[in-house]
Amino acid sequence: MQTPIRILSTKILTATQKQELMKAHFEVVEADFIKTENRTFELKALNDNLIFTSQNAVRSFFQHPEFETLKSKNVFCVGLKTKIVLSEAGFNVLAYTGYAADLAEIITLIYASESYTFFSGNLRKETLPKALKEAGVKFNEIQVYETTLTSQQIKTTQDAILFFSPSGVESYLAANKIKKELCFCIGETTAEALFKITKNIIVADQPSVENVIEDVIEEYK
Repeated sequence: MQTPIRILSTKILTATQKQELMKAHFEVVEADFIKTENRTFELKALNDNLIFTSQNAVRSFFQHPEFETLKSKNVFCVGLKTKIVLSEAGFNVLAYTGYAADLAEIITLIYASESYTFFSGNLRKETLPKALKEAGVKFNEIQVYETTLTSQQIKTTQDAILFFSPSGVESYLAANKIKKELCFCIGETTAEALFKITKNIIVADQPSVENVIEDVIEEYK
């Protein structure tokens, strides 16, 4: 009997996501290495367009009692799932991309004369704000959620680790070492956080949890 491949997910998966891995006979360990919490914020001094680079920001934004009043504004966002959630709530998503760097490029090349309000988290990357500043695009920022690292030591040995954000990588490395494990990353930004640590990295074609899982199944077929 072959020993099953052991996978560690650095976030708790949904039942369906986990089921996919179990069906493929993987042994799955999961733990949340980061925690996100909504913050209270004010909707004031808003510009003409809204920017979201994560589903967490959208979820927190939707908690605000007045969010419905902003549906006349166009939205720019990162991530297909983020776009779907916003569209289903009645917002007009003018542009969406897989990465913040690509969104920054679209805004600075095509929509630079517009003004923006960026709804962000406390650990957001500088990519987008820096690009907008350098291009002289008018924008302001409202912090709507907080991410905290919830590092924990994993005592069992794994064959592969699934990473879903640079903060997740940082949190994992604060309490654990990466040796020979294969690291599956949701996207390039997450993979970059591992470049100095390991060369055993596989990046999903599309930045979604489902794509990461598909890659794992494909790799160990």
